[in-house]
Parts: sequence; structure tokens; C-alpha cells
Amino acid sequence: MQKKINVAILFGGKSAEHEVSVQSAKNVLDALDRNKYRSILIGVGKSGAWRLTSEDALNANTGAFESHNAPTAALIPESGGVLLVDGLKSSTKIDVVFPVLHGPFGEDGTVQGLLKLADTPFVGTSVLASAVSMDKDVMKRLLRDAGLPIGKFVALKSHESLSFAEAVNKLGAPLFVKPANMGSSVGITKVYNEEEFRRALTQAFEYDVKIVLEEFIPGREIECSVMGNEEPLASLPGEVVSSREFYSYEAKYLDETGARLEIPAKLPPKMVRIIQDLAVKTFKTLCCEGLGRVDFFLKQDGTPIVNEINTMPGFTRISMYPKLWESTGLSYSTLINRLVALAMSRFEKEKRLKTSLF
Repeated sequence: MQKKINVAILFGGKSAEHEVSVQSAKNVLDALDRNKYRSILIGVGKSGAWRLTSEDALNANTGAFESHNAPTAALIPESGGVLLVDGLKSSTKIDVVFPVLHGPFGEDGTVQGLLKLADTPFVGTSVLASAVSMDKDVMKRLLRDAGLPIGKFVALKSHESLSFAEAVNKLGAPLFVKPANMGSSVGITKVYNEEEFRRALTQAFEYDVKIVLEEFIPGREIECSVMGNEEPLASLPGEVVSSREFYSYEAKYLDETGARLEIPAKLPPKMVRIIQDLAVKTFKTLCCEGLGRVDFFLKQDGTPIVNEINTMPGFTRISMYPKLWESTGLSYSTLINRLVALAMSRFEKEKRLKTSLF
């Protein structure tokens, strides 16, 4: 009988996207083939503490996994997946980690660096791509320099100032104000006037020391999933049809009527191929591996504009990333299998690299 693969699902996190991560983890756990994988659940509390938890605690919806009665968990550097539980070595070794973490302290390269130091395979993009893809300012500069179509933007740090008139001169009005390192539309405001602009700056700086101001691009919101390492593939695109001013956090997660997903998007075959090609180019430009979801604006004249990439997009059953692959012919469970296989393949390839001259 084939030995089961020990998959550690790392979820929660010290981020405003904590609750989204918990929902994603539940769905990844449900989709795991129990005949092939043995799950190890590690919840990261809002304080940043890691705790070993159970399926019951994960499904309790009460933050039970953050309980101080739950055993602490930690990975030993260069151990190949050896887990410390309450300070003692566990007899169970982690074969691969699925870091279902969104936003800072999870999707930004920090956890990826820790997992590399622990010599443990992990699903998704590695350190560099996670960091640059999370930072909307750096991401846009790299895409711009690669010749990919992006919208106009201005980055602003907390010690810098920019008047509403200056912003409008550069970007037009209305415009968007958002934290540079955040996802799930947290801290984003669509701004029409100076009073809204001041409030938006204050709100965005509550989540990050750097913010990004972007031009408003009228048009359709199109998303495309990408998967792979050296030769990534793109799914069929989907469309987000929002009933609100924009696809906000509330529209995504709280308001059942906040948005409608068209999967696949109603696009001509030629435009489907253009979107898929741009999604893969974006993925490669940012040195991504494993998975990513590339978001676009499709302007009224038919021009696609790359908005951003999410290197660990939402993973609930109704989230766009798995739904797009499902529409392309890949079930949720098969998708998880492919992502784990990609993680382990990359790890084995990197293990063959020299780390010493002698």
C-alpha cells in the first residue's frame, strides 16, 4: 500500500484577510483525497502564533484554533519538515505545506522564506515572486518595463504628500486609493472629490506604509487562472459583474448580491486567447510558480489592461481560481493534486542544486 503524503495546511494569518484564509482552508481540506493525503492543520492566529489544530476546531467558526490550550507548532530549520509541537519533536514529518494564507505575513514571501529555510516543499510561488507580486507598486513597475499593458498609477509612502489636484492631474477622476500590500479589496476606496481623497489616504495608510493610487478604467473585470512551473497554462477567463461601485471586500464575501461571476466569460475566441497569453506572460514576468490568478480590465474599446496578480487567491469552492479551472475541465480535487505535485517537483529540482564548492 502506498504511503500517504502528509500535507500541512497552513491557514489564518496575521492579516486583514485572516477570515478569508480560514474559509479557503476548510475547502482545501474537504477536497483532499483522504486515500492519498494525511492532513496536518496548522492555524496561524491574528497574533501570528502557530498552533496545531483539529478539523472540529477549524470548522467551529469561533476562532477555536487560536485557543491557548491548543498546542504550539513550529518548523525546525533545515529539518526537511520536522515539526515541533509544544517544543517537542513530533514523530510526524511534513511532506509538503499548502500555505493557504492571503495578504501580508503569508502571501508576501515571508512564510515562503521560512518554509525554504525549513527545507520543506510548499504549494505556490516562491520568495521573490511572492514579494514583488504582493507589492502593487513594484509589480506594476515590472509589468510596465516588460511592455505589458497596465493602467496609470502613482505610489505614495507614508512620509510623502500628494494633493488631490496633483493626483487628478496624473490619473484623472475618479481614481482608486489602495494599500500597496493587501488583497481582497481591503482598504480600497474609489475617490471622486478632495474630502473622499483625504479619508481614503488615511484608511489605506492604516493597512500599509505605502499606498498606490490608480486611474479608474471603465470596462469589464476579467480574471484568468494560471498554473504551472516552467511551462504554465492558463484557464478559460471569467468575468466579475459587480452590483456595487467596484468589486469590494463586502461584494466579495459579505453581500450575496454584491457580484455575479460569469464562468466562463462571454468573450470572442480571439479575446480569450489574448487574455490567456497575457496571463501567462504576467505570471512569467513576475517569476511566479505553482499558481496565480491574473486580473484584467477589458476597456470599452476592447483593449485588455493587466490590473494585478494574486499568488494565493481565494480557495473556497465558489472562489474564482478553482471555478475557472473547473470550467476548463479540472475538478477541485484534481486541481489540489496538481498543485501539490508541482510543489514537490520544484523542490526535488532545487534539491539537486549545489550549495557548496567542495
